[in-house]
Amino acid sequence: MIKHRNSLKMVLYTRDRYKLIVFGVVVGICVGLITVAYRFTLSYAEELRRNIFSSASSAWSIIVLFASLALFGLVVGKITEKEPLIKGSGIPQLEGQLMGYFSPSWLPVLLKKFITGALSILAGLSLGREGPSIQLGAMTAQGICERFNCSNMERKYLLVCGASAGLAAAFNAPLAGVMFALEEVHKNFSARAVFPAMVSAITADIIAKQFFGTVSIFRLDVTPQLPIKFYFLYVLIGLVMGVLGSIYNRVLIGTQKLYAYSRLPVWACIIIPFMLAGVLGFFLPEVLGSGHNIIEGLASGEYLLAFMVLLLLAKFAFSMISFGSGAPGGIFFPLLVLGALAGCIFAKLSVFGFGLPESYIMNFMLLGMTGMFAAIVRAPLTGIILIMEISGSLTHFAGLSIVACIACLTASLLRSRPIYEQLLDNMTPDSIDSSKSSNEQNILDIAVPYSSYLAGKAVSEIAWPQSCLIVNITRGNYQIIPHGDTHIEAGDVISIVCPVGEEALVQKAVGSAVSG
Repeated sequence: MIKHRNSLKMVLYTRDRYKLIVFGVVVGICVGLITVAYRFTLSYAEELRRNIFSSASSAWSIIVLFASLALFGLVVGKITEKEPLIKGSGIPQLEGQLMGYFSPSWLPVLLKKFITGALSILAGLSLGREGPSIQLGAMTAQGICERFNCSNMERKYLLVCGASAGLAAAFNAPLAGVMFALEEVHKNFSARAVFPAMVSAITADIIAKQFFGTVSIFRLDVTPQLPIKFYFLYVLIGLVMGVLGSIYNRVLIGTQKLYAYSRLPVWACIIIPFMLAGVLGFFLPEVLGSGHNIIEGLASGEYLLAFMVLLLLAKFAFSMISFGSGAPGGIFFPLLVLGALAGCIFAKLSVFGFGLPESYIMNFMLLGMTGMFAAIVRAPLTGIILIMEISGSLTHFAGLSIVACIACLTASLLRSRPIYEQLLDNMTPDSIDSSKSSNEQNILDIAVPYSSYLAGKAVSEIAWPQSCLIVNITRGNYQIIPHGDTHIEAGDVISIVCPVGEEALVQKAVGSAVSG
């Protein structure tokens, strides 16, 4: 016990916090450069795809195109088959790694994710760059940890830094990067995680802006706040987005199960969306890729209501087929596109049904994005901040907050679990690290809410898991070394040391008590 307490004190010293911040800068620089390279590669791949489809006019060129798509699908499928941890966005894998489920080799995952993600976008799969950027960032951070022999506890915080930096550089959204890394990945807002993550995100964002400029990803002509007499529309669109988000989660998980029931090999499953992309490239090219062109079309007002509905249905179906196959790529941007389409459709109907001025249609595009993100990912704060940052509009906080909260509540009432939680649960057994716990220790920070069963109880009154050791309680600016008669208070952050490999078991055991 004394050995564990002394090792924890070393982490809690101020100089070690400064060490994490310094490493955070290093992680931010490296992740920023890798994410910039990934963004350039994907941009080139999208431009190349458009040129290929536009030039494929003869029968021979079409045959070559579909043969190439089949070959790309086979290559991506074979690589993914050998490295299951590059499937999908990579965010569930990162969360699983932090919980002790996975022990990836950082360099193979980084390189294979980069290559397969680029090939998927080149083919036109309805996938995004943001999830892969988060995983690339985390793997880069892991490589830095191994290079400098960081402890397992330092590695945990730097993985969060890498995730924060990856999203910040992918979206030019440093605040959203920090919020997502803490709200969704780390699931804790402890001071030891906040400051290094902020430093990493800001550093990566500065790097990205050196190459892509400071303009927002979306250039939208958004009207100031909605008149109060139309505030009831915030409630309605929140309800709609909550329902759509619940449908999205259920269909996506169902699509994954359908692929699994088919018993097709991984490479065969991935070839399916590659070949479908070839068909859609000739008949409905707007749904290919992440969907940035759809956002531009909505912003310019070039789509009629009927075509918006067609795009929504086709984009939704192709996104399910693309991501459900296991092809490397994220759901972030495609789900934002779906939210934008649904928001614009809602606004168009509100113009006819409630007399909403057409000048507010773009506002509802942002509201749709926020509501869809909040309902699907169940990270409302990240959704609000993300949309404000990528749109460059900071005047719609109240409306975005109302929609995000209602969408989250609606999805919860419909018993729709957060998508990344479900994806982690559905990870195939052969990709989970089954190694037993080692002698190396890890640290978990558990926040105690006011409604917690633990609040007001002494440490000795609580049935803690046998494999964990309560070594510190952070209360405000004070660090308390607990004893059996130390009382836990609401707002405390409990630091728990447990063996590496048993983090998930301890988190579930303690988490159930904390949430009780």
